[in-house]
Parts: sequence; C-alpha cells; structure tokens
Amino acid sequence: MENISLHQWFDTPLGQFLLQREQRWLDASLSDVFGYHAVQLGLPERDLLRESRIPSKLVINSFATPSTSIVAAFEALPIDAESIDLCVLPHALEFCVNPHEILREVNRIMIPEGRMVIIGFNPWSLFGARRLFNAENIPWNGRFISLVQMKDWLSLLGFEVSSGDLACYLPPVQSQAWIDRLQGVERTAAHWLGVTGAVYMLQAVKRVEGMRLIKPKWASAAQQDRKLAAVARRRSKIVQVK
Repeated sequence: MENISLHQWFDTPLGQFLLQREQRWLDASLSDVFGYHAVQLGLPERDLLRESRIPSKLVINSFATPSTSIVAAFEALPIDAESIDLCVLPHALEFCVNPHEILREVNRIMIPEGRMVIIGFNPWSLFGARRLFNAENIPWNGRFISLVQMKDWLSLLGFEVSSGDLACYLPPVQSQAWIDRLQGVERTAAHWLGVTGAVYMLQAVKRVEGMRLIKPKWASAAQQDRKLAAVARRRSKIVQVK
C-alpha cells in the first residue's frame, strides 16, 4: 500500500471496520459525560464527539482542514489551564515524538474530575504482530503503546481509569470479502482473547489530591415522612387550642 495518512487509512475496508467499533464505544461512553467544553485532538475528518452533550466542542489539529477549529501542536495547546471537561485523543499518541508530553499538556488543560478518553493501537495484538513484517506505512509505522504502559502514565499524572474496552480481533486483512468471512471469528475471539484486541479505548478521570466534591444532602424518603408527620401533629395541636 502506498504511503497514506491515517485519515485515508480509515477509509479502507479494514479501517472502516475498526472505526465503526471505535465510534460505537465513543457514542455510548460520551453520552453521559457532562460539562461546558470538549476537545478532540486529531482526526478532524471524523466527528468523534457527535454523541457528546457538551455544548462547546473544539477540534484541534496540527494542520488546517475544513473541520479543524484550531491549528496547534498538541504539546502546546492554546487553552487555559483547568478549563476543559472532556478531551478525546483518537490515535493521537502513536504518531508523535513525545506522547508523554502530550499527556502532560492535556492534564494541564483538564478541570479536576474532567474526563480524558484515549484510543490507541494495541501492540499485543495481530495488528502489533503485523508490524514485525512491514512497518513502513500507516498505521504500522506508529509507536504502539501497550495498555499497561498507558495506564501507568495516566496513574503518574493523577488520572484514574474509570472504564474501557478492546475491539477488533480480526487479522489485518485489507479485503472486504475476507473481513465479511471472518466476522464470525471476531465474535468468538473477543470472548476468548479479550486482551489482544487491535485497539484499546480508555476513559480516565482526573483526580486531584485533597479535593472532595460537595454533593447536596438529600433527605431520605423516611426522613421526609417523619418531618411531615411532625409538622402535621404541631398543626393539629394549634387547631385544638383554638
């Protein structure tokens, strides 16, 4: 295959198969994340925030496209500290020089209890094995970061993984006919080979030491009933005195 961009690779049969599974997980996961500001880093041609209920959405990319809101390096985002509620990184870390620097920058712009969502290629998969034979073109020339290492990096930055999944257990075949034939194998492999999916998808919460969310103290139904009964008794006594 000729040298193409990641966006163009997602237009191939295998890329489409993978993208559908990533988008399905994102749609389900982002629909219950609330806040004011959301950011998508990379893949501007794909509306990965489409099911998010957050009103203000930005797409940041390293070069201009019709769908890009801001052109900027991911290591130096032109965004105020602690101002973003949700940040989605779709394969933003595998094709950069310093992925940990990007994670630190995302940590800077996230509010406490904000959500970071990461989608990455899994090196311990058939996709990872494919790189051993030819790693010249996208996505095989990326630096696949293991799930264990990613969780370790997030932990060091104070993020707690709250949910996640793996997807795509097919061998990296490019033919649509072969993809259709192997979809039955995909369902079986997902059951038996859970940690070897081609991609992992993580949602992590930014925890800040010493910070505690203050929640409203709602009285239980029984407590409310007791209070109402006491009020009724007092009113009954007032009526009898009159």
